[in-house]
Amino acid sequence: MNHKLTAVLMGASLALSAGQASAEKMILKFGHVGNPGSLFEASVNEFVKNANARLGDRAEVQAFGSSQLGKDNELLQKLKLGQVTFALPSSVMSSVADEFGVFEMPYIIQSRDHMKAVQAEIGESVFNAAAEARGYKILAYFENGFRHITNNLRPINVPDDLAGIKLRTPKGEWRVKMFQLYGANPTPMAFSEVFTALKTGVIDGQENPYAQIWSGKFQEVQKYLSVTGHVYTPAYVLVSAKNFAKLPEDIQSDLMAAAAESQDAVYAMAASLETELLENIRNAGVEVNEADKQAFVDASKPIYDEFASTVEGGADLIDTVLSLAR
Repeated sequence: MNHKLTAVLMGASLALSAGQASAEKMILKFGHVGNPGSLFEASVNEFVKNANARLGDRAEVQAFGSSQLGKDNELLQKLKLGQVTFALPSSVMSSVADEFGVFEMPYIIQSRDHMKAVQAEIGESVFNAAAEARGYKILAYFENGFRHITNNLRPINVPDDLAGIKLRTPKGEWRVKMFQLYGANPTPMAFSEVFTALKTGVIDGQENPYAQIWSGKFQEVQKYLSVTGHVYTPAYVLVSAKNFAKLPEDIQSDLMAAAAESQDAVYAMAASLETELLENIRNAGVEVNEADKQAFVDASKPIYDEFASTVEGGADLIDTVLSLAR
């Protein structure tokens, strides 16, 4: 074979390879910390279904749960680096921007309808703006849920019952301050480490929504569940603002539409799971008690005062959120 023919064939081969590469789907990774059976997993799967139905053969969203792509703080970094496209942070957002700390105030969000009203009235101007100032973009508000306390020492009826209990919290300053105020010994820890820490007695208890308690199998290593509902934590479909803007505009539009249309389904799933999973946890042998919520509300005033005095605009933000309760 002569050199001229060889060059022609090589050129044709390279052109074919390039054509095949350009025809491949764009893969968009969604990393989250939810275990199989969790609300996070169900929520992300709903978004993936809706997104891929819109994207067709242009791109594909793939989900990676159980902290496969990193814990919450790692995922926040990977968004910026372009190593993942989406994450689903919750409490950790209070360490990204002060404004998200308002959701850490005990009992400030009273229902899902209340949360929807907060999103509708100030979501764009306050929380979306705060995220974008830090390089992120919120596509939709999903849910982590109403949080309750489990432990191995005693039922928790009033804040004084928490005295000395080693309690895992997420890595957010306001949750730590809240449980210090109640008398517990809060220990920030990644969700993926909690089961082993409970099993080995490194911590006595933790606080999470039923969906995280059940999917984390905490019912296997905890004796008591106290229904406190002390905090409602949203979850956020989060992307890097800079990297998201680099996607083709039609793909951006489809992803935003898929995120928005998934939100109602997420809230419906969350409401259903609350009833179902409480019964599952009880049937697993965990002793369940209803806490005195008013006692917790009464004990929470100092943390509201601190947020109002130390966060710029904090007092007005608290007042606005409370005013939107129905």
